[in-house]
Amino acid sequence: MAKLRITKSLVPNLLTLVNLYAGFSAIVYISKGDIERGALFILIAAIFDMLDGVMARLINATSEFGAELDSLCDVVSFGVAPSFMLYQVFFINYSDIGILFAALPALAGASRLARFNIQLTDMIEDKLYFKGLPIPSAALTIVSYIIFILPNNYMNESMTVIATFALVIFVAYAMISDIRFDNIPRPNKKSFRERPVVSIIFAIGLVASIVSKGIFVFPFMIFYIVVSGIRHLIRFFQMDVEPEEEIDDAEEN
Repeated sequence: MAKLRITKSLVPNLLTLVNLYAGFSAIVYISKGDIERGALFILIAAIFDMLDGVMARLINATSEFGAELDSLCDVVSFGVAPSFMLYQVFFINYSDIGILFAALPALAGASRLARFNIQLTDMIEDKLYFKGLPIPSAALTIVSYIIFILPNNYMNESMTVIATFALVIFVAYAMISDIRFDNIPRPNKKSFRERPVVSIIFAIGLVASIVSKGIFVFPFMIFYIVVSGIRHLIRFFQMDVEPEEEIDDAEEN
């Protein structure tokens, strides 16, 4: 009789599967019209998505299997679930074009995760940055918009239509782009010493989101994406200018 082999990687992998279960539960509740409970389960999925990585590093149980499993679960919890929420809440009235736009976050998220997996051995600057908006951050942006912005009628109907279509394109592009996004700093002294400004900004965003009961989440996520994009443009133009300066110097000599 074959013995069941239990390894230490079982614990983080179980946490990853809880992420998947939460994502599936979100889809079920969204299909029933319970959007708020669906959003809650996407948040639960995000918590377990964070915990599985922490646990894997804590007990030194990172593995290729765990990375692949994590990505598969993330596609459901942070790709399919938010896309389905978008469709049910907004795009259901737009026929086939609505299905296409609602699917964009899921499609971009799957592409983002595939690229991430093949780059695991070449993370930028010791995991301080990610290339492309991480799919949990994209999900948080979309869900916070649906829960806290749409119901409050901050915009008239035509502006809401434009804003929602634009947001979906904006977030989907951010995921598949080459823009560098700061990783969330770890809550320790070393992380604060290495990146004090980033640590303070994330801490302020967290506190403000809690105090505002979630309303501040969406503007903070937009700030995070826009600032990352601006920094990317600055680096792009700096790289474009430097070779020209070298050519000018060579001509003078």
